[in-house]
Amino acid sequence: MKLTKNGYKQRIIDSKIADYLKIFGAVSIEGPKWCGKTWTALNHANSVVYLNNTANNFNDKRLADANVELIMNKEYPELIDEWQEVPAIWDAVRFKCDEDNIKGKYILTGSATPNDKDIHHSGAGRIARIKMYTMSLYESGESQGLITVEDLFNNTVNNQLTADVELQDLIKYIIRGGWPEAINLTQEQALDLSYNYLEDVLKHDISAIDGVNRDINKMRRIMRSLARNESTIVNDSTIINDVNDVEDIASKNTILDYIDVLEKLSILENQPAFSTNLRSSGRVGKSAKRHFTDPSLACAVLNLTEEKLLNDFNFLGFLFEALVERDLRIYIESMKGNIFHFRDNISGLEIDSILELANGDYGAIEIKLGTDKIDEAATNLLKFNEIVEKKPKFLCVICGLSNAIYKREDGIYVIPITALKP
Repeated sequence: MKLTKNGYKQRIIDSKIADYLKIFGAVSIEGPKWCGKTWTALNHANSVVYLNNTANNFNDKRLADANVELIMNKEYPELIDEWQEVPAIWDAVRFKCDEDNIKGKYILTGSATPNDKDIHHSGAGRIARIKMYTMSLYESGESQGLITVEDLFNNTVNNQLTADVELQDLIKYIIRGGWPEAINLTQEQALDLSYNYLEDVLKHDISAIDGVNRDINKMRRIMRSLARNESTIVNDSTIINDVNDVEDIASKNTILDYIDVLEKLSILENQPAFSTNLRSSGRVGKSAKRHFTDPSLACAVLNLTEEKLLNDFNFLGFLFEALVERDLRIYIESMKGNIFHFRDNISGLEIDSILELANGDYGAIEIKLGTDKIDEAATNLLKFNEIVEKKPKFLCVICGLSNAIYKREDGIYVIPITALKP
């Protein structure tokens, strides 16, 4: 009997976990703290070990430290929560999977990536890695899910009206984020939740991940720089110059190390540059677009309230882009695809999102908060379509304040983010 918690909201990743448990000996669910990894894992587990449980003075962790075999004799699938607390568990799980051909023996969950030196084997072929994120608008109930990403690729989108969305609604989704525990909170409460999340990261996780003491104030400045540059294409030098703008507080190597730690903690997600056949291959930009794993974290870093965002419509647009690209990442990865961005270094043309399937088919998406920017976005998409040799399967503008799904005369779809699902 599965250990599903009362009130559990089904996640998009559930189907992928169920599939992988039939293929691999073990599944590792990785992602930021509080995104729901444990509850989702319990939805597939028949037994569980909590390594961060304070009961009996962390008894399970002490047993695992002494001999990992002592915690690996439960009913399959067995969930080992926060396995990275005892990195030897990874190799032990891999060995257990090698002993027989039984599938779905273990589920590992963790919010940090331990040092490679603590793990001797990759787990390839035995342990499948699955990345989990915060909840998309469809998972939290704010998207009607009237059309799918698959509909876009198949050109089966039907024109229809959708529910009206107010600007304040979109701001709420940005500030609140997709944290399961924040879904029913007020904006002020949600901002407090995200702020305390980051404080916990600063005071504990940035050093605990590998035992290296790191300066909290330096990390704060780095996160502020990253938040100010949310959804933009910036290289490491830009971040370094931003952090050291007033005084040199950290070397390049130190700043890059701190950014690497944030990535290992799943606080940051990079959106790579898209590579496709162009008439001139040297035109393609290669810098990644940086995101916090959830737009609420950028809001918490900068202490952004609804009032502040209403007074800075330009930055609100970047945060809306982050919200949409968070959802698009969740949707396309559930289809075994990836999300990219595009920049033409010669003309400066940028396309916000490229969704690519495993077979190489892809679609191009521009993201706009208001309907007044749809024509501008469509122009960019048509320019992109002209310079690429392999044509996209679809061109689309995702708009925040549109109340309709429709196809323009130029063939470009317009879709509200609150109408989309995988």
